[in-house]
Amino acid sequence: MKRSFWKILLLSYPLVIGSGAANADVTDPALTMTGQEKIDALITSLGAIKNRVTDAGTMTVGAVGYAALGGVVVDDAFDDGLITQQELDDYLDAHALVIGHDYETATTAQQLFTQEYQASMNDLDAAIDLLADASAEILTATGIMETAATADTSPEQTALQGMMGTDEYSIDQAEVDAYNQAVAQVENYAQQAGAFMAAANNADLTASIDSYATVNNFVVGNYTAITYTQNVDEFVINWDDDGFGSGWQGYLSEDMVSASELFSAGTYIETYGSMPQPVN
Repeated sequence: MKRSFWKILLLSYPLVIGSGAANADVTDPALTMTGQEKIDALITSLGAIKNRVTDAGTMTVGAVGYAALGGVVVDDAFDDGLITQQELDDYLDAHALVIGHDYETATTAQQLFTQEYQASMNDLDAAIDLLADASAEILTATGIMETAATADTSPEQTALQGMMGTDEYSIDQAEVDAYNQAVAQVENYAQQAGAFMAAANNADLTASIDSYATVNNFVVGNYTAITYTQNVDEFVINWDDDGFGSGWQGYLSEDMVSASELFSAGTYIETYGSMPQPVN
């Protein structure tokens, strides 16, 4: 029961730390190219290699056809299907650039919150899988309701007892605990993901955090911990290595979603396949 979620590419820039990096060759692509430019180079190099393989496949089909008719393939006819050394080098260079780039260190509060949103959505994805499995266990057992509802004769009631004696059609404490825990995890990760997305889109909040980092001269993305507590609507972010930490409260009061709103949205999505507009 996998879910597909938004995939947001975050761009970050190389940080020059220490005299070694400061004296590095300024023409080094690792320092002069942005993260997206490195990815673009990777895509280009892979595209060139893919074209070679595609061409070789097409020519192979043609060669087999001609061979069956007695056609003689000339020397070097397959040259367009060969991957050149330059194409391999371009790919290896781009591969190294992308692998070596720091895509994790956020340079703004918006990037920080977007990264945390992505992480929470990944956790939510896993939690949904666990909930799907736990729900299946419970729903299989509740499926005995139909049999129970029609069991009005002694043989049918005896058969019902037999079904109830199996693990498949019984609900035990462990299954309930697993289900309730899965529900709680979905609630938690959905709450965190929504809060981080709302925060990333809240210009006042991100500006305040960016200003705090600028005034105190540290990089936003070097945070060591971040928490959000819904019942007080507060983010607490710590930058322990830099000796800073602070809380930001009351920024998401307009973004809260109640249980009834969740149920209404879920019903709408199940019916129409998309979120109702407007959401709030």
